[in-house]
Amino acid sequence: MNHQLPLELSNHNIDNSKINASIIWLHGLGADGYDFEPIAEQLLQTHDLTDARFILPHAPEMPVSRNNGYIMPAWYDVYGVIPVSQEDEAGIQASQRYIDSLIEKEIARGIPSERIVLAGFSQGGAIALHTALRYPQKLAGVMALSTYLPLHSKLASDANPANKNIPIFMAHGIFDDVISLDMGKQSRNLLQSCQYFVNWHEYNMAHSLCAEEIADIHSFLKRVLP
Repeated sequence: MNHQLPLELSNHNIDNSKINASIIWLHGLGADGYDFEPIAEQLLQTHDLTDARFILPHAPEMPVSRNNGYIMPAWYDVYGVIPVSQEDEAGIQASQRYIDSLIEKEIARGIPSERIVLAGFSQGGAIALHTALRYPQKLAGVMALSTYLPLHSKLASDANPANKNIPIFMAHGIFDDVISLDMGKQSRNLLQSCQYFVNWHEYNMAHSLCAEEIADIHSFLKRVLP
């Protein structure tokens, strides 16, 4: 798949050589890397995250089966209705490889893997969670927002021990009518049954983000990127 170069954001007042952490944040279906630019900018203004770099990649455009083959930015194809009964394993794995390459680029730029956070919303959150649990070097954490764990039946066989203790932030709106709260809870329960520690949050919102959630995201990032 062909990908546009990701959007990169960092504090304008800091030399690139002083950046010591990277947050790779994936957008949802039909959006692009600019979707979370305002939140990234907001987080960069806080005293604790001034030395971080945000990487906001753009998903490739592809026909999405559930949307009658309409071409849009997507990390993988989606079939039928949610809850998911059929998954685009090849597409999920292709996006995993792409995110792996972005992590490796950050490591090559001098950021240790344990100072890299994967984050994502909705479909992007599914890829962030899927990729982080399989990555062969220890990561700082993963944020899975309004999402679920894809290919859950393969987690036990595919998970990498390097991230067995990765901090996981999961957040969901109780009124979410795109990916239900129950679907998010099922993924949380599966992760907990596999001995992962999940920092779970629920908010009075639909399929979106809210100010309280952004404050909790900041607290999580401050904790995993001290």
